[in-house]
Amino acid sequence: MGKGIIKMSNIENKEKKPHWLKSRLPSAHIYSKIKSSLNDGCLNTICESGKCPNIGECWAAGTATFMILGNSCTRNCKFCAVDHSKPEPVSHDEAQKLAETVKKFNLKHCVITSVTRDDLPDKGANHWADCIKKTRLLNPNTTIEVLTPDFNANPELIKIVADANPNIFSHNIETVERLTPFIRSVAQYRRSLEVLSIAHSMGLNIKSGIMIGLGENITEIHDTISDIRKTGASIITIGQYMRPHYDNVAVSKYYTPDEFLEIKKYALSLGFRHVESGPLVRSSYHSIEAISNII
Repeated sequence: MGKGIIKMSNIENKEKKPHWLKSRLPSAHIYSKIKSSLNDGCLNTICESGKCPNIGECWAAGTATFMILGNSCTRNCKFCAVDHSKPEPVSHDEAQKLAETVKKFNLKHCVITSVTRDDLPDKGANHWADCIKKTRLLNPNTTIEVLTPDFNANPELIKIVADANPNIFSHNIETVERLTPFIRSVAQYRRSLEVLSIAHSMGLNIKSGIMIGLGENITEIHDTISDIRKTGASIITIGQYMRPHYDNVAVSKYYTPDEFLEIKKYALSLGFRHVESGPLVRSSYHSIEAISNII
């Protein structure tokens, strides 16, 4: 595989996209090296499972966002490309393999996310804590960002993750309140805000993210950004929704780079310390830059 231009969806050219929604594939050498390391550890990345448009840029830099607790989610959000079949049993050696892979990559900053595991009694919280602790033990100089599910806003479960002391705690609101019941499966807008508030009350640095282009208006975007800021969040990502499959919800609007810039200015005016806002922005995009502004 050489370098080339790809469109950010597996949907064929039946849906015309603006010219700014393009990025580069990773080189064959870089792709093979990182993919081999992930396979050796039997690890998943949201880079692949979520069809991230920045996989070329991030993998070329030797970074990846690791996805724990399997590759199948117990929820079925209408924007998501992750598999929704029956989840597999938790791999109890995953935490050690993750720590070893981070060490092999010599990462300065590690991002960990997961599918939602409503099938587990603790929603996966203890496994989350184990992954954070073992990654830090083997990589003491690596900062760790976690992008978690909502744990049903259970303070006891959030505390399990908080006590493992990640450098950044992130949970995505995803979309505006009006669209949440249609776009997100089981998740609730106010409950997600509560997750952020609970984590902030535990002394963590808080981050969240939203997608736009799902049918919201600019007032709703501003209201959502404001709601996130009120939880104590200091980092936010705002990106363009891009339809990964035909059975996902269609794109309502493609926002221009200039519109993203105006939205960024609004977020900064509310006091966010780091804002990533652009068509190709995803949750962990430029996350190492964000953490350098916070810590």
